[in-house]
Amino acid sequence: MPNTSAKSAKAIRAAAKSSPARKAGGGGAKLPNKRQIPWPTIGAAVVIIALIAALAVYLVPMYQKKADAEKFTPTAQKKDPSLQIPGVVTKEYKGALHVSATQRVAYDQSPPFGGPHDASWADCTGKVYGKAIRTENAVHALEHGAVWIAYNPDKVAGGALDELKQQVQGKPYMLMSPYPGLDSAVSLQSWGHQLKLSDPDDKRVGEFISALRLNQYGVYPEVGADCANPTFNVDSPPPFDPTPPGPTAIPMDGKGLSQDQTELSGGAGGGIPGLPGGIPGLPGMPGVPGGVPGQPAAPAPAQPAPAQPAPAQPGSNQ
Repeated sequence: MPNTSAKSAKAIRAAAKSSPARKAGGGGAKLPNKRQIPWPTIGAAVVIIALIAALAVYLVPMYQKKADAEKFTPTAQKKDPSLQIPGVVTKEYKGALHVSATQRVAYDQSPPFGGPHDASWADCTGKVYGKAIRTENAVHALEHGAVWIAYNPDKVAGGALDELKQQVQGKPYMLMSPYPGLDSAVSLQSWGHQLKLSDPDDKRVGEFISALRLNQYGVYPEVGADCANPTFNVDSPPPFDPTPPGPTAIPMDGKGLSQDQTELSGGAGGGIPGLPGGIPGLPGMPGVPGGVPGQPAAPAPAQPAPAQPAPAQPGSNQ
């Protein structure tokens, strides 16, 4: 009789060899391997998130400032939006009153933002002056619709100064200069308007510029006048004079001065194209009484022809 028990033992051993557990290494079921953490992917994600956060911190305030400033753009319904800016001071000043290059004006404000001024304006084509400039020249730029940013060089420097420069550089009808002894960090001027601030990064800087630079709704006197002035030496401008103006200074009411009629016409007087009203100090230009000998005088304006008598009506005794 066949040995059935031996056969059974062989069958059991054969089945054990062919089972999945044996093929995997025997000894029963093996625990699955630990899941690997994708550190490179996580690191890249963290870097991307950090970059997005950094951009948001930089860009969001910048766009917010821009949006805030746009709220102060003048319109026919809102002619002087600067009146909504906290801290803005306004005064009425008579325009077109010119002093000579050697005369001083007894300004009632520091920095001044209106009143008599030099016949030659400070170039305001986005100029950043490294030195303090003569106030009488700066005030004339305001009459043309420019905004003048003055700053205290002892309080504003480095990155804060660079921020201010970005508001001015290359932008028409803007100028900026240090103003020694200024009682605030920054002071913004347009004709008849002033805003003093302790923080150069204050959002009101942009609001003031939006509201008043080239505001066409009667904010400044000489509408249409240019800001370029080739007779004004931007590399070596007339210097700021910190001393008191003295008893011979021209008073704020301009006593003894006559208004320049070419400016009262909105800057439409003769002169070099692009420089309405001409350039003081050049032959045949306003600012040189009677012009220069040998130069042709400007033609006198034509007089209107006398009115013709109305035709007689039928039935009259004429």
